[in-house]
Amino acid sequence: MPQLLLEIFSEEIPARMQQGAARDLERMVSERLKAAGLTWEALSVFAGPRRLTLVIDGLPTAAEDRNEEVKGPKTSAPAQALEGFLRKTGLTQDQLVERDGVWFAEISSKGRQTTEVFAEAVDQIVRSFPWPKSMRWGTGTLRWVRPIKRIIALFDGAVVPFEIDGIQSGDVTEGHRFLGSGKPFAVKDFADYRAKLERDFVLLDVADRKLRILEAAKAACAARGLVLVDDDGLLDEVAGLAEWPTPILGDMDPQFLSLPPEVVRLSMKVHQKYFAVRDPSKDGLAPNFLVVANVEATDGGQALATGNSRVLSARLNDARFFWDEDQKVGFDAWNDKLKGVTFHAKLGTLSERVDRIAALAREIAPLVGADAAQAEQAARLSKADLASGMVSEFPELQGVMGGYYARLAGYPDAVADAVRDHYKPQGPGDSVPTAPVTVAVAIAEKLDTLVGFFAIDEKPTGSRDPYALRRAALGVIRLVLENGVRTPLRELTLQAIFGLTNITRVLDVVARFEDGGTSTSGVGAPAELLADAVVGLYLAKAEGDLPSPRQVSADVLAFFADRLTVLLRDQGQRHDLVAAVFALGDDDLVRIVRRVEALAAFLATDDGANLLAGYKRASNILKAEEKKGPLPEGAVATGLANQPAEETALAFAAAAAATAVDAALETEDFAAAMTALAALRGPVDAFFTGVMVNSDVAEERENRLKLLGQVRAVMGRVADFGQIAG
Repeated sequence: MPQLLLEIFSEEIPARMQQGAARDLERMVSERLKAAGLTWEALSVFAGPRRLTLVIDGLPTAAEDRNEEVKGPKTSAPAQALEGFLRKTGLTQDQLVERDGVWFAEISSKGRQTTEVFAEAVDQIVRSFPWPKSMRWGTGTLRWVRPIKRIIALFDGAVVPFEIDGIQSGDVTEGHRFLGSGKPFAVKDFADYRAKLERDFVLLDVADRKLRILEAAKAACAARGLVLVDDDGLLDEVAGLAEWPTPILGDMDPQFLSLPPEVVRLSMKVHQKYFAVRDPSKDGLAPNFLVVANVEATDGGQALATGNSRVLSARLNDARFFWDEDQKVGFDAWNDKLKGVTFHAKLGTLSERVDRIAALAREIAPLVGADAAQAEQAARLSKADLASGMVSEFPELQGVMGGYYARLAGYPDAVADAVRDHYKPQGPGDSVPTAPVTVAVAIAEKLDTLVGFFAIDEKPTGSRDPYALRRAALGVIRLVLENGVRTPLRELTLQAIFGLTNITRVLDVVARFEDGGTSTSGVGAPAELLADAVVGLYLAKAEGDLPSPRQVSADVLAFFADRLTVLLRDQGQRHDLVAAVFALGDDDLVRIVRRVEALAAFLATDDGANLLAGYKRASNILKAEEKKGPLPEGAVATGLANQPAEETALAFAAAAAATAVDAALETEDFAAAMTALAALRGPVDAFFTGVMVNSDVAEERENRLKLLGQVRAVMGRVADFGQIAG
């Protein structure tokens, strides 16, 4: 079947926009061809520095004719409904078909030619393409990321004729700007197009450009006994900067290696797009860099390497200036600067945020086995580097530079490491700190963020999460789970809420509660009472009504449950199992995950699946009875006249299971708890097979409802089985 080829050739497209543009082009073309009734066998898209290319194989020459039946209003519907249907279909009433009291329209349309559909689609796509930034040029009104020079549009080897803002479609393109022949050339299909581009020093596929960069870069390093420092993000970027990438190894002044390696690498990457290089026989970086040029130099790249080395030296001199000047300033001056930096208008300054994190880190420290004084100290240093010269130049180094400066200032290694790593984990692929002081500060920092923004009602909505609260919640969850931190999240969130207020004012409010007859005693007041006491304090922090502290705590916990569900679902667990365990009110994440894992294993067995079915049957009966009135309460009788053996057996089994489940839960042996529930499977099955619950004898009926309630209660101690699908 025929092939379709499209190339939009322009001036240089920013590397960061190329892959997004490729996805948008594929989506927009696919949508328009499908809407016209066209199908195809294969579609490929390529993006590079100067061109977007799309090739589709297996397209028919025209769409098939379509016959469609559209259901309309009932024949008894008001006249306005019929008029609207006629306008929609473009038919008259005598062209409609009546069937079973309903109007139907039979619409036939002839399939359009593929070339006609494609020409129209390209015009629409070019004029509405969603570039993050676009421009106009010349006297035209067309907008594109950079000026368009040519458009190739071929179908089955022939040009699809159309014109967009003075740019005529054709079969001609160009090769490399510098290495190519400099002459435009015609192509007849995709294979010819790709081959001629490569002969003119253009690699069309970004995968081919990446492979060429890696192979040549590693070879250049190996020739001098060096190793390339991998950087996938930089590789993606430089592959979008050069159509014929040529790696060149250069030398830099060894004196710059006295700078932190993160500074050297980031300066190379951000400003110059260079790869760092290391010597495998030594620690740290080598005094070299690797630049990816877009030309093949006649001198092997020596002049290019020398020129780039001079530019890099200038950049690293700037970095060394910041490094030296920062060491003359120190943490006290930086922390003073934070008093004038607003974190958020409703949450105070960065200095106030540091105070909150420090207080919270001190509370968390004993829970993770950290020294409380060191945790507080690390927290008070954690944000200071935001006022440093180096972080002002390289924001990506926040935390990292604080760690270096703390070590140089003589702080303990545990404190310096916590300052360096307290932002971690910053994403699903980031490592999780394990050092106790770091864990305490990292949890405190993320909890303060979560609670603060929930307190001012800035929660994530849909895809909108401007304060990265989902990432913060996932960070807390991973820190807790991977370090086995056993603590109720509710207490930690309330502690974080208290940090939003001034403790002296909190105690004043508590004292007023005491005067009003509320039983509490200063600092030792119950956490939830304190939460209620402080509600008025930060309601005044912003205009408009804000949620109460108790509501904030509940919302944050629900948010944690949602994030934990996502995390466990990605690991293969069912979301309904997480909901079933969370419904018990537990907020110890480690215990919740263990219980979910045991529950999943139990439900995967025949006993578990059948017992779940029995639970749902019992629960449905009890729900129906609850609608009629309160359920009977009290102990289940086992000595009634004519009592079926199945009823007695289930009563004894439920009592035994309750004892075994309680003992297992006390020691957090969830596998044993599930084993105890499994013993109920046989008696439950036998009960429903041999016993009529809704007996005509009131005493029998009440006793059997009590028994079903007992079974539901025993299972409910392990999880809310009512939330489990199946």
